[in-house]
Amino acid sequence: MKIDDGITLQDLSGNLSRVFELAGQKIQAIDSTWDPAAGTPVFTVEGQYTTRGWTEWTQGFQFGCAVLQYDVTDDDAFLEIGRRATVDKMASHVTHMGVHDHGFNNLSTYGNLRRLLLEGRTGGDDWERTFYEMAIKSSGAVQAARWTAIADGKGFIHSFNGPHSLFSDTIRSCRILGVAHTLGHHLMGENDRAISLLERLIHHAETTASYNVYYGEGRDRWDVSGRVVHESIFNTNDGNYRCASTQQGYSPFSTWTRGLAWIVTGYAELLEFLDTLSDADLDKYGGRDSIAATFTTAARATADFYIDGATALDGIPYWDTGAPGLFELGDWQGRTSDPHNAHEPIDSSAAAITAQGLYRLGKRLGESRYTQAALTTASTLFDAPYLSEDANHQGLLLHSIYHMPNGWDHVPDGSKIPCGESSMWGDYHGLELATLLHRELHGQQYLTFFDPA
Repeated sequence: MKIDDGITLQDLSGNLSRVFELAGQKIQAIDSTWDPAAGTPVFTVEGQYTTRGWTEWTQGFQFGCAVLQYDVTDDDAFLEIGRRATVDKMASHVTHMGVHDHGFNNLSTYGNLRRLLLEGRTGGDDWERTFYEMAIKSSGAVQAARWTAIADGKGFIHSFNGPHSLFSDTIRSCRILGVAHTLGHHLMGENDRAISLLERLIHHAETTASYNVYYGEGRDRWDVSGRVVHESIFNTNDGNYRCASTQQGYSPFSTWTRGLAWIVTGYAELLEFLDTLSDADLDKYGGRDSIAATFTTAARATADFYIDGATALDGIPYWDTGAPGLFELGDWQGRTSDPHNAHEPIDSSAAAITAQGLYRLGKRLGESRYTQAALTTASTLFDAPYLSEDANHQGLLLHSIYHMPNGWDHVPDGSKIPCGESSMWGDYHGLELATLLHRELHGQQYLTFFDPA
């Protein structure tokens, strides 16, 4: 990536205004046309949102977009969409025992609504706050129950693939444990044993940092600092690590860039969250310095890998750093991204997720390299050819990829690769990035998943 050291938040003002103008149109279009009986909107095909059964991990993003749109515009129509849909549709996600996606679905909805209520923005009462908090506490406990113990005495929240599977995605979804912990909740186990949600959050994050992130220390032949593996496999009989794997990437020895994105942003946010906890809370699990060092090392390594080798010149990555067709593109890192090339697709959703993490990491560490990289990426995303300005296209960010190995993404006529489509997680994280930057631009309260206090 070529970082633009001169770009400022003010330079993005017009782009951000256009993002929210377009987002409002698209949120209302989806709300007025989507049939809930069809399932959850996942990605677009020829500009129209469609469903794709795997796990129901995107519904919170659908309704969370409306809440974020209200956050910026104060338009009550979007608050009504978000509130109504959260009450009507999200309860099953709170108690969903089969997924690792609780922090995605339930902080995007219940969490954002609670945050706005606490900011005095929505006029909610104590009972409404209690409703949101009960959902968050329950969701955090259900997430924590998806636990696999490993040989070192720690463990991880396992993915929907089963107890052997540690996904990189979960590092951002497990933040639901942090909010539930701060609300005074824990998971009750056998014999009334109270299990700390904070302990499970920290241990999951430490395990992910140890096994899913590489640090250039010779762990295997492809150990490049900052490289991320989508999935780690463990032997559940003895708790020992077995091998690297992937579900959505090209190979276990390349980096699926959305997995990289989850790691960058997940650890950047957890570093911010650590700053709100007491020393007494953290001393039980090795102490603030040790935990923060682990999180910082993982965040730095992956952020540097993203900036220095995972993207085109304008900050946008292709879907996997080892994708075989990249060879045909020649010096793809030395040119701006090309979503309409004939060999490998872009993943704009990975850029939207990572840009937020880069911005947060730069703020947390006081290092402009990361914040400027975030602004550089945002300036690309919030303009052509990535911002979807077609009124008939329901997506907000174009050129997102879901699952290349399974061939799920739409390839338009005349193209050899998927392109021109959007995803619900890409749209949500693009809007979340825009909301964060909008608040920063206007001197408003810094956007976090946890209580600012």
